[in-house]
Amino acid sequence: MTERQKRVVMGILVLAGALGLMTACSIRPEGQAGQPAPPASQEVQQGTGFVPAGPNSYDSADTAILVKKDSKEGTVTLLNLDLSRNYTLSVEGTSNLYDKYGEAVSLEQIALGDIVDVTFLRSKKRLNTMQISPSAWVYADASRYEIDLRRSEVTIGEDVYKLTGDTIYLSQGMRIEAMDLNPVDVLTFKGIGSSILSINVEQGHGYLRLQNEENFIGGYMEIGQSSIRRIEEDMLLTVPEGHYQIKVSRRGGGGTKEVTICRGEESTLDIGDLEVPEIQYGTIIFTLNPSSAKLYIDGEKADASMPVSLEYGIHQLIVRANGYQTMTTYIKVAQPSGGLDITLDKVDADKENDEQEDKDKLAKYKVFVDAPENAEVYLDGNYVGIAPTSFAKSEGSHIITLRRSGYETRSYTVSVDGEYKDITYSFAELIPGADTAVTDTQTPSITPAPTPESAPAQ
Repeated sequence: MTERQKRVVMGILVLAGALGLMTACSIRPEGQAGQPAPPASQEVQQGTGFVPAGPNSYDSADTAILVKKDSKEGTVTLLNLDLSRNYTLSVEGTSNLYDKYGEAVSLEQIALGDIVDVTFLRSKKRLNTMQISPSAWVYADASRYEIDLRRSEVTIGEDVYKLTGDTIYLSQGMRIEAMDLNPVDVLTFKGIGSSILSINVEQGHGYLRLQNEENFIGGYMEIGQSSIRRIEEDMLLTVPEGHYQIKVSRRGGGGTKEVTICRGEESTLDIGDLEVPEIQYGTIIFTLNPSSAKLYIDGEKADASMPVSLEYGIHQLIVRANGYQTMTTYIKVAQPSGGLDITLDKVDADKENDEQEDKDKLAKYKVFVDAPENAEVYLDGNYVGIAPTSFAKSEGSHIITLRRSGYETRSYTVSVDGEYKDITYSFAELIPGADTAVTDTQTPSITPAPTPESAPAQ
């Protein structure tokens, strides 16, 4: 080999070594937690051997609840489910957002209360990816459910879920408390497994007050298609927001009016222009099974062995018998005569007697409402008094509504326990607001029913 050939070979070897060195230097550490390696264009920080974090780098991952988003500031706030703590991340142009199926979405398409899987760079508090968690479930627009705050349980259909210490409650983008929920609200539940992690009020509630109702005390009002209430003096009813036809009746008279209920607002329905005609009566023959059952009409005991004369209009029936399930229903009397057969279902007599004894004992104790002072207090729509006040204790879920002229009306759902002792509630002060809104009504129409019939139970 000539000297010139030797120099060429050495040059090739040197070049190959240089290329090998360049290839080795171009290998970067892999992205954190399995992410792709940063682009080769990134330079190694001199003297450290580390690569600066790229747009697809992250060092932390979490399944959390989205509790706040600020498009103006470009941030999201998340609730960590292990530590029950909030943390805030910046959303940048390199942040990637996805729905539960992995399709790209905008921040506006991810809702407060959503359960999300996130990756982020802790040192810079920068969001890398956020996806609506595929492991989360959603039960949207639920109107048939039961919330038991004492047991921290929610029953939806036949399924029972648990409320946790991390469960958040939302209404119109704002955090609320569990007792701010009302049984008439339409809710969306979100959770993982058997746990509910967020509840959002999709359709809330407002308040309905009757005005000039003196002639209809003891009569009944039908709110939409699902609720019947006996008219009492000075009522304040909690009603789902929406537009309704309100049917008012007594002695076969009354009429229909329309009202709009807005969330958090009080509407007044003036029924003073509805007429109550001369009293008309219909005779009803009751057939009860078992024959030993006792009949109560509008709270008064009646003799079912004889034809019963009732004023035209709606009446509440309660039928009780030892060893049978008590039945409560409504009938509408609108003709001179009719008949009604009622059959009760059997139950454990000893259990029913024990339950009644427990109720009687419990009623000797009181529920006190101490605050806010000077507020009107309503229990399940019926006036109780001015706080501080009290009412007889009854186990179960109840709605306590607080009202004061010039302030926003508030209602709370409370779960009263069955312990033989008094309990006391002190609620937050009412917020100053506009005076009560008065909703005018349309021309009434009298609509007597052609035959006595059962109406939906309250």
